[in-house]
Amino acid sequence: MKLSVLLAPTLKEVPREAEAASHRLLLRGGFIRALSAGVYQFLPMGLRVLRKIEGIVREEMNRAGAQELLLPALHPRELWEVTGRWTTYGDDMMKVKDRTGRDFGLGPTHEEVITNLMAQEVQSHADLPKMLYQIQVKFRDEPRPRHGLLRCKEFLMKDCYSFDATREGAEKSYAVMKRAYETIFTRVGIPFFPVQADPGLIGGSLSHEFIMPSESGEDTVLRCESCDAAVSAMRPDGSPEAAACPACGKDRKKMTGMEIGHIFFLGTKYSSKMHAEFLDADGTRKPIEMGCYGIGVSRLVSAVVEARHDEKGIVWPKSCAPYRAVVVPILMDKPDVIEAAERLYRDLDLAAPGDVLLDDRPARAGVKINDADLVGVPVRVVLGRGVSKGLAEIQERAGQKSREVPLESAVEEIRKIWA
Repeated sequence: MKLSVLLAPTLKEVPREAEAASHRLLLRGGFIRALSAGVYQFLPMGLRVLRKIEGIVREEMNRAGAQELLLPALHPRELWEVTGRWTTYGDDMMKVKDRTGRDFGLGPTHEEVITNLMAQEVQSHADLPKMLYQIQVKFRDEPRPRHGLLRCKEFLMKDCYSFDATREGAEKSYAVMKRAYETIFTRVGIPFFPVQADPGLIGGSLSHEFIMPSESGEDTVLRCESCDAAVSAMRPDGSPEAAACPACGKDRKKMTGMEIGHIFFLGTKYSSKMHAEFLDADGTRKPIEMGCYGIGVSRLVSAVVEARHDEKGIVWPKSCAPYRAVVVPILMDKPDVIEAAERLYRDLDLAAPGDVLLDDRPARAGVKINDADLVGVPVRVVLGRGVSKGLAEIQERAGQKSREVPLESAVEEIRKIWA
């Protein structure tokens, strides 16, 4: 992709409304733009990052044995009345009426919908276990949308649900998802740790949050530096008075972080109310044992930036960078530089189709270099005076390591960095 045609409007000034580092940098780098408070538009580069993270999530869900489906975002009131959550979920649910006056909610989560589906489709213990997931837009009427993609009214989420015949089977499904989450967060390149959490409005008997240490986070946890056990401050055993870690007796440290994923062991909380039952081998009808597992996919875009930036801009990991490399000719009045840049761009695009940028704008060298740092593409190739000597300068965004290489071997050197 050539930058001269890409919709990627960078900003020099820091937007006044942006407090979190990720919010500032995603706006300045031309990844997102606000439509209204808590509602964001993903520009082309932002969407590329979102799709790459979505791809990682999908791969790990599939590897864990989950099947993808797509459920409606518009939920009839009657389903939520069965569980009582039409009232208890409160103002967080956005509610609308159709032309006949029938009430609907814009789905903030899908426990009722998926449980209703399984009540219709599961008949026998032979139909279990099942794991089902979707990646879909969710809606929550946040009273204080802030920090860009970290707290929104509309966001992209992966929600997965497990259905088992026994408590033992449900606990195994929970453990499988916990491991899958750990793999996802490792692949997107962010630090994290699991925390025993409060189930909140979702409910259930067991819950873990995955927390990324961050000053922009709104979660307070107590974490033991000796054994790494952590607990949410929302739980009774996470209060400041409970400073000693039950696992090892050592002191726990209070810290701030942001939630990047949440898993819940639901048991029969929803299935018993919604008659999602199966016929067991002994001929008795039993409610399905359930779990649910959520990751804010669009929220992860901001989480990665919070974890990986410096004073110059974003430092994307290779796994979810918008592009893998950018070719930057800085002497646009030199035909040999332009020719070398075009040739290198074509060769790199063959190696990574559609994943390379060419900064062909008639801009000053400083502007191009600053924009490349701000946008944070992992590899930058600068072509300038060295072209006359058959050389190109390769710089890695992480660590800012730079070296000159022969133009004829530049593609091979970059492929080694990508590996």
